[in-house]
Amino acid sequence: MNVIKRIFRCIGVAFTMFIIVNATVCSRSKEAGMQTKRNGITTDRLDRAERYYGLHPAFQKAFAFLRQNTLPDLAPGRHDIDGDRLYCMISKGPGKKREAARLEAHRKYMDIQYIISGTDSMGWKPTAACTTPDQAYDATKDIEFFKDKPQTWTKVSAGSFAVFFPEDSHAPMVGEGEIHKAIMKVAVE
Repeated sequence: MNVIKRIFRCIGVAFTMFIIVNATVCSRSKEAGMQTKRNGITTDRLDRAERYYGLHPAFQKAFAFLRQNTLPDLAPGRHDIDGDRLYCMISKGPGKKREAARLEAHRKYMDIQYIISGTDSMGWKPTAACTTPDQAYDATKDIEFFKDKPQTWTKVSAGSFAVFFPEDSHAPMVGEGEIHKAIMKVAVE
């Protein structure tokens, strides 16, 4: 009987610690003014970007690049900032329907997807929950695709960004009209 009491006492202590840690993390996030994950996607406005600098050493430089006045004038394609450690991909094109969107995931890079104009309704699903590959992982392009459907959708409008970590599969470029965006590729390291 003493063994059972000890087991329940350990479970109770572990559960209490779990509650305290989660309450502390949530409290610190609110104090910092961070936008919490909405529908699984971390989103916020560019004018609040400094609140995310602590997530990765290159985030400050990435957001500084996004704040440049000439960003809308950059040609589509790759723009190097710090070689393969940090670069920007400019994308401009028509939005697609949700049915045509494919979930993608990366292993070597995090994405900061900033909407220059238009609205991108981004799909999301945890990468670990994706079970049906559509295209095997391509290490040279750091991308894999899934046939799975997104679990949630979030509209990200002009002036806002979404952050995707390797554990976040995402389906971008969904919407009506043209979507113009900058995708910051930040090496996980």
